[in-house]
Amino acid sequence: MAGHSQFKNIMHRKGRQDAAKAKLFAKLAREITVSAKAGLPDPEMNARLRLAIQNARAENMPRDNIERAVKKALGADTDTYENVRYEGYGPGGVAIVVEALTDNRNRTGGAVRAYFTKQGGNLGSTGSVAHMFARVGEIVFKPDVGSADTVLEAAIDAGADDVISDDSGHMVTTTFDNLGSVAHGLESKLGPPASVKTVWKPNLTTQVGEEQAGSIMKLIAALEDDDDVQAVFSNFEVDEAVMAKLTAA
Repeated sequence: MAGHSQFKNIMHRKGRQDAAKAKLFAKLAREITVSAKAGLPDPEMNARLRLAIQNARAENMPRDNIERAVKKALGADTDTYENVRYEGYGPGGVAIVVEALTDNRNRTGGAVRAYFTKQGGNLGSTGSVAHMFARVGEIVFKPDVGSADTVLEAAIDAGADDVISDDSGHMVTTTFDNLGSVAHGLESKLGPPASVKTVWKPNLTTQVGEEQAGSIMKLIAALEDDDDVQAVFSNFEVDEAVMAKLTAA
């Protein structure tokens, strides 16, 4: 019976992982389609599309899925999506930025507001918390692409702003406007990156306790699980011991 129970647990966990991967691929495909529709369907001529494809490849999205997403943009019946940013405060006054791609503002806005309310937060107006963040580009490479000096040299040549290297890899930071050209320059010297993305990097953080951190993590998880939400950023900070306890739960 114990073996049967373990098998069921493994299959249940695998099912959750497969569902999460399918949801991630769907979001990546949507970004590819919207990027291709917004410009040319050629990644060499469309920086946003090139970044979207790089991100999809970094998540091991199959080539066929990527090609279908690009071709979908050429169809006349393609849904019209728009980029929408939501901002608000979570428990403890934590600032949260939500990026979405939606074909129905009312549906997405209503859902996002409900997520905030359920966890004791408040959805604000656009611009209410963005001033607490800087929008930058982050390009991550695995450790085996080269030494810290090698990556630093490549980053300087590509026009990046900063590099942080440790045992887990190399993270190159650049301005939002230069992300496309920097990522392209780095890839030509170091190979494909592990990820390429724009992030809202907090200029200041808000320290919270265990109970508030738990609610914030539930709020972020709910937002990230929404089909229309592409990314969620916050400025909350918590003690390492508390974070370890929460993630182990």
